[in-house]
Amino acid sequence: MNNSYTVEDAKRKLEHYCAYQERCHKDVYTKLLRMKIIPEAIDVIIVHLIDNNFLNEERFAKAFVSGKFNIKKWGKRRLELELKRRDISSYNINQALRTITDEDYYNAIDQLARKRCNALKETDTFKKKKKLVDYLLYRGWETHLVYDKVNELIP
Repeated sequence: MNNSYTVEDAKRKLEHYCAYQERCHKDVYTKLLRMKIIPEAIDVIIVHLIDNNFLNEERFAKAFVSGKFNIKKWGKRRLELELKRRDISSYNINQALRTITDEDYYNAIDQLARKRCNALKETDTFKKKKKLVDYLLYRGWETHLVYDKVNELIP
């Protein structure tokens, strides 16, 4: 399928793409490249999307953090890493991470750790601790929080 798009067609398509779900600049840029849009037109389209508030990196970062934290229970390290992969600025990353309250953060790791700990069938205490630590670290929780929680749950 070899479609060619005018700048106006591409703008409309990308407006819909951004309205459907928050997007970062990198997502939009990649999509435009796949549509085989020339670099000069890509710049024009991205500026149009920003000017018309279809594209907003701070809003994207906050929506991303909110979704991944509330639904997938990712820790701040994983959230920060994933946002950096999407070329989000440190300022926007920090603004987004500040939306998570300390209370929500500690409740989330507590719930996640307890649920996983109860699901582990391992009888060897050392192996059970290791499995729980690995699970929480993979989800991006800070090392000191992980070890404190694991030692609390598995004495």
